Amino acid sequence: MALLNILHFPDSRLRTVAKAVTEFDEDLKQLVSDMFETMYEAPGIGLAATQVDRHIRLLVMDVSEARNQPRCLINPEIVDSGGEEEMDEGCLSVPGFYEKVSRAEHIRVRAHNQDGEVSEFEAEGIEAVCIQHEMDHLEGKLFVDYLSNLKRNRIRNKLVKQQKQQAG
Repeated sequence: MALLNILHFPDSRLRTVAKAVTEFDEDLKQLVSDMFETMYEAPGIGLAATQVDRHIRLLVMDVSEARNQPRCLINPEIVDSGGEEEMDEGCLSVPGFYEKVSRAEHIRVRAHNQDGEVSEFEAEGIEAVCIQHEMDHLEGKLFVDYLSNLKRNRIRNKLVKQQKQQAG
């Protein structure tokens, strides 16, 4: 296993739309394993492949308190949704910032696992929010895109300044 580098906003690679996974091989399983290690180490509750500069439709997550319920979703799609919920969201690609975002309260998801098997399940609350957040990454979208231009630019400027200080 290996820790992967997480891209930070405003890196343009975060805007790449991910392609469907077509091969469920050992390389994919290794990437899933590395992504879980990276997510837990960060620490976070979700990580999309786009965030580690792999542009395939893959996300990993674990919203459990004990961090013992890992879930891998490949080629995920929301087949039904309802309700609306507003929750503070943060992101490993936008470190240190949390803002309220409105999303569907409950969703029905269809996805492959790392062996290529398809399943459908219901999610609500933090699990539903996490899935929608990570799926946005697969479309090249970040939670800051839900914010006003003023807030988004303020966050961008602070992160760029931090990145320059760390580099220099």
